[in-house]
Amino acid sequence: MTLALRYAIRSDVGLLREGNEDSAYAGPHLLAIADGMGGHAAGEVASSVAISALTGLDSDVPVDHMLDALAAAVAAANSTLHKMSVEDPSVEGMGTTLTALLWSGSTVAVCHIGDSRAYLLRDGEFHQITRDHTLVQSLVDDGRLSPAQAATHPQRSLVMRALQSGTEAEPDLSIIEAEADDRYLLCSDGLSDVVSEDTLRETLTRYTDREQAVTQLIELAIRGGGPDNITCIVADVVDSGAEPTGQASVVVGAASNGDGRPRVGTDSPAERAQMLTRAGAPAADGAGVAEAPPAGRRGRARDGARAEHRAARRRWPIVTTILILLVVVVVGGGYAAWRYTQSQYYVGTDGNQVIIYRGVNQKVLGMSLSGVYQRTGIALAQVPSNDKAQVRSTVPATSLADARRTVGSIRQAVACSKYDVAVTAYNSKYATYKTALSAWQQKVAHLKAHQAKPPEPTAPDKPQAPAGGCPTGAAG
Repeated sequence: MTLALRYAIRSDVGLLREGNEDSAYAGPHLLAIADGMGGHAAGEVASSVAISALTGLDSDVPVDHMLDALAAAVAAANSTLHKMSVEDPSVEGMGTTLTALLWSGSTVAVCHIGDSRAYLLRDGEFHQITRDHTLVQSLVDDGRLSPAQAATHPQRSLVMRALQSGTEAEPDLSIIEAEADDRYLLCSDGLSDVVSEDTLRETLTRYTDREQAVTQLIELAIRGGGPDNITCIVADVVDSGAEPTGQASVVVGAASNGDGRPRVGTDSPAERAQMLTRAGAPAADGAGVAEAPPAGRRGRARDGARAEHRAARRRWPIVTTILILLVVVVVGGGYAAWRYTQSQYYVGTDGNQVIIYRGVNQKVLGMSLSGVYQRTGIALAQVPSNDKAQVRSTVPATSLADARRTVGSIRQAVACSKYDVAVTAYNSKYATYKTALSAWQQKVAHLKAHQAKPPEPTAPDKPQAPAGGCPTGAAG
């Protein structure tokens, strides 16, 4: 059986955004989605550049070169963004998420950075195959937030890794194996932040037609408020013999021609890359590429809601700008503060053992600013009382090395405490041994020649002092 890819793709500006900063591409061997960041034209430029860098891979790339090819394309996009920001300081700091799947036969290479997502529906089982590079995901990984809490956290959109002009890109790269009848969903957070995973799975299961599936997913995000641009790709892995007719590549969002309709390309990867470069050039010069949905696609209620939102924004541009600036300041300050906490360490306890924590021993809005860095294995119950009180109240450290020195001192105190107990027990056993030895010697002295000598008492083993010595305790 020869596997092939069939897909449907759509992007929508949503109800609250002026323009579309998402870009996406679907072709016979490549699916990719990028969610631009940076505001105004900058986010549109970044997502368009990312998609443009990948389109040349939409061919049958050898399996052992797939990950290298994806990494090289991401590096090229990163370099382009850097050059643009140097030439035009107004777009400095622009960036984009990027999630891409590259096919060769049944092998799929996954490239991911940011919080756009890829899901897999196989045999009724639905799961996310990418991991969000966000603050809340790191808190979930550390056990400080539950997935349910992360879904409603006010900073759930704070991305920790992205394809940005000022930093080196570090995408996750992996290989998975595709099977016939697999269904893949790639989407921006405009869908995944609004629609639950259960609803995504139910929709993909119910709507077997790919076009109906993407349309329904967009509608669900709009009904949920449509606070962000919404882009999704639904792709099925099929037997090419059963579905011999292929599909042309499709580009949507900021990387398309800007009228809100998908642009159909040729089967030539070079031609598609050239078209994308031309489409991205105006945005790079500062012109916004706004995508409007096809007229009549939705009812009057949605058109009225969108008109009201846009009218309100025209009446209050200054207020909107101020609110955006406040959000940037708060989020930026929060991120800077969080980065600072990650360079701090202290020694404390979870009630059971001594632990090195990274962060500061404070809470903000009920959220702890520290997490477990290393569990030492030192039971709190074994720590001497003076040290135990200090550990319970936490011991600050100037660095990780300082924290480890503190743990070393506590470990030595525990060893010395055990040694003192062992010495006390030894001294007691030794006194008993001396008494038994004296009685044995007297008994032996009175034995007659024909009488057997009784066994001599065995001396107890002397405890071994810990390396480094102890201030107290000495075996007799």
